[in-house]
Parts: sequence; C-alpha cells; structure tokens
Amino acid sequence: MPVKANIPIYSIDKFRSPDEKSILFQVEVFDANRHFQVSYPHRHDFYEVLFLTNGSGLHIIDHDEYYIHPPCVFFLSPGQAHKLELSHDIEGYIFLFTSEFYLLRQNNKNRLLEFPFFFSVEQKNPPLLLKKKEDIDFMKSLFQRGVNEMAQKGNPSEEIIHSILDLILLTCDKLYPEKFRSLSGVKGHILAKKFLYLLEENYQNNYRVNDYAEMLAITPNHLTQIVKQATGRTSAELLQEKLIIEVKRLLIHTSMTVSEIAELMNFPDQSYFTKYFKKITGTTPLQYRKKSMKST
Repeated sequence: MPVKANIPIYSIDKFRSPDEKSILFQVEVFDANRHFQVSYPHRHDFYEVLFLTNGSGLHIIDHDEYYIHPPCVFFLSPGQAHKLELSHDIEGYIFLFTSEFYLLRQNNKNRLLEFPFFFSVEQKNPPLLLKKKEDIDFMKSLFQRGVNEMAQKGNPSEEIIHSILDLILLTCDKLYPEKFRSLSGVKGHILAKKFLYLLEENYQNNYRVNDYAEMLAITPNHLTQIVKQATGRTSAELLQEKLIIEVKRLLIHTSMTVSEIAELMNFPDQSYFTKYFKKITGTTPLQYRKKSMKST
C-alpha cells in the first residue's frame, strides 16, 4: 500500500560520515551492517557502482528487475529509481561519486556518457557478471584499496580515489558484454545520451521535444532523427514512456492523490491528466492503483 508522499531523491551528502562537511565521493563496504538507512525506492543525483561478492536478492532499476548473482557489478546513473531486496548474507562494496568529481580530471567532458552502462540508450541496466578469478580478485583489490584510502586519517587523497575509480570504470567497460554496447559507435550516440540525461533531470516539467532540442542547441527534427537512429524510438515516444513510467511509480509507491500527481507532473488539471493516462494505458490512474495494490 502506498505510504510515502513522494519518492525520495538522495544527494551524496546523505552518505557522508558525521565528521565530514561535504563530499563528492564515497567508497565503503556494503553489507547488512551498513550504517546508512535509506527508503526504497529512491533516486540519486549522483552515480553509483555497486560490486556484490556474496548473497542474493533482487535489484529493481526503473521498471526492470535483475536477480543478484554475485560476483556482479551494478551501475546507476543520476535520476534512476531503484529498489534493493537483499539477503542477510549480502556482501560487497559501493562506490558513490558525482559527475563533478570524475570530470574534474578529465579533458573529455562526455567521458561518463561514453561508458555503456551509464544512461544506456537501450534504457536497460543489466549487471556485469564477473566470471574469471583474476577479474574478480582485481575488482576486489580496487574497491578494498578505495575503502582503505577512505579510512586514512585526515582527508583521503582525491587523486588516489579518482585513479581507483577510473580503473574500476575502465575495467568494467572492457568486460561489459558486447551485446549491451552495440550502439556505442552509432552516429549521434552521445547526443542521444545527453537527451536521456536531460530527460531524467526534467521529466516532471512535462517539456516538449522542442524544449529539449533548444537545450541541446539543435532542431527538433534533428533530435528526433538522432534519437530514432540510436534507440529505435522517437524522442516523443521516449518522453511519453518516461512520463507514464514515473506516473505509474508514483501511483504504486506513494500516497499522493491523482490531483497531486497531475500537479507534480505539470499537467494543466486532473481531468486532462486522467484522460491522457487512460489514452496511453487503457485504464484510469485510480484503476491502475487499485489493480496494482491487489497484485502485491
């Protein structure tokens, strides 16, 4: 039953220790004793790399479910909603970082978008499954080195932490399955990812394709062409899909009224919102909520 007013969005400061004023990164052991308590589902405004070495469970990212089969690595981009259902014997590591921290030492400001596991144009987030012992051991050593550096007296070395993060991302990039990176060489791939990035940041504003095209300094037709080429769907279709997914999530996971959701998503009124939702899904928002509650 919905109990929350809205799905929380956490900044990286939520995960800082009491003696830290502000952070741009965090590396720590991830297990049942992890001291940061969060509500699920939730979103981040930062990136996350979750390396699990033991245990089992389910990781729900946006509208997709992934069973946890360690050793595996999950990746989260800013704006994505996720929920973890974990066994008591879960073990691993977690690396949190902002784009500001990573790009500070990068000449290529599109570098994060070039990784296949961030802002995937396929809008899928399958984990990287590690199979070779040398890869597993190397990944463990990188995360453990990051944990050790965070534990140093005084401030941890940002240069060392950044180098460790870079090695983790580059290693995962090299090992990531080819079938999930097939579009990485497509013309306009980065531009399509920028569109998805803006969509995550602005979906509540209910912007039109023209608005996003203006943000990207291109024409609406060019944006639609690029997005269609990279994803197989038009920018308008992705806008609609994102909006409906977010509305469904609010109906299932929050106690917000239909009127409140319509206002949050910048619809002119509840009546228009209800008609729009029914046209796309074949059911009204209240009918969808009641049906979802019965199935849980």
